[in-house]
Order: sequence, then C-alpha cells, then structure tokens
Amino acid sequence: MTNDFPYEFLDDAAGLSQYRGWSEDVYRDFLDLRRGTMAVGDFHSKYTHRRAILSLDMTGLTSSAMKIGEIESLLRIVDAQRVCIPVLRDFGAELVRCFADDVVALFEKPNNALDAAFEIHSRVDQFNRSKLASAHPTKCCIGIGYGDVYAIGPNLAQGDEMNRASKLGEDIARANETLVTERTFEALKKRPDIHFDKQHSDDQLFLFYRALPTI
Repeated sequence: MTNDFPYEFLDDAAGLSQYRGWSEDVYRDFLDLRRGTMAVGDFHSKYTHRRAILSLDMTGLTSSAMKIGEIESLLRIVDAQRVCIPVLRDFGAELVRCFADDVVALFEKPNNALDAAFEIHSRVDQFNRSKLASAHPTKCCIGIGYGDVYAIGPNLAQGDEMNRASKLGEDIARANETLVTERTFEALKKRPDIHFDKQHSDDQLFLFYRALPTI
C-alpha cells in the first residue's frame, strides 16, 4: 500500500467485519490477497464449493405497498415464505435465507433446485386459490445458477454464478417464470421432462434459458 491516499482507510479485518459484509477471517484473507501475501489459488481452494443457487423474488412489493398499504404488502411476503420454505427444505436445500421479498437457497444438485422451483410455482398458485390467500396474492420469479461459488457471506455463495442467478430471479424473470443460466442448462439439458427456451436479450451480458416442464 502507498501513503498517497489522504483520507481514513479502513485496513483492519476485525473493524471491517463489524459491518457484517464478511467474517473477520474472510476479510483477513482478502487483505492478504490485496497485499500479495496470499495467492489467488489458495483463496480459491479454501473457499470454493460447487452449488446450485435458487434466487427467488416476489412480484409487486413496491406497487402493493402503494396500493394496499405497507402491512398488507409485508403480509404477502410472509405468506409466500410460509409456502416456499417447506418446499425448499423438502427438496434438500442446504441453506435458505430470506431478505425482504427475496429468498436464496443453495442445493448440492441443480436438479433439486429446478424441481423445487417448479413446485414453488405450483404451490403458490394453489395457495392463491385457497381460502388462506389474501385479496392481493403474490407470485414468484425464480433464477437458478450452478457452478463454483465462494462459500463466504450470509448466502455462502458469492461469485459470477450467484450474480447471474440473482439477476435472473430479481430483475429479468416474470411472475411464475423460472430462468436458468447457461451453466445450469448444460447440467440439465438432457432431462426429457424439461423444455428449455433460449432467451435473446440485447441488453444482457450473458445467455440464459427459460425452463418449462414438458409433462
């Protein structure tokens, strides 16, 4: 590090970890990477694991808060979580984390993630038609990625494939839609019960597919 930056510069792993981005150990390793005292390969070996990431977003949070009020909008999130979390557990999710109207789940196998996504859409639809549903039901948008990610942070999945899954689930997928990354498609393309539609979008930096059950 040079001394030509004239402002306070937080360069302490314990201090950085207080803000809950990563753990103190992870910050220490990042700082060692920046200082050149840890090799990138060593960091990769220490933290990498291969996982399928399911990133789920719920539709209409902002508009529902404006139209039906904040409490009712938040109750829609609770309803969706009550439906979705049992599905994720049933299909073997290793980690489930909720934040606002987002849900992230990690699976060892991409098949489990995709099957969970289809089941979530089905159960949310059934819930919305049941007597338990509110007058303003919610729907889900899902993105799935698969590949090597870093087991750091609250989701234990950071890196390119996590970024792509989140982009698909939070920004691109529409209600009741499941989109998958190219790596996920390559892992699942031989499934005879799934049809994959390649999606074309000039404003996206990566290829993705829409997944649909064929039966």
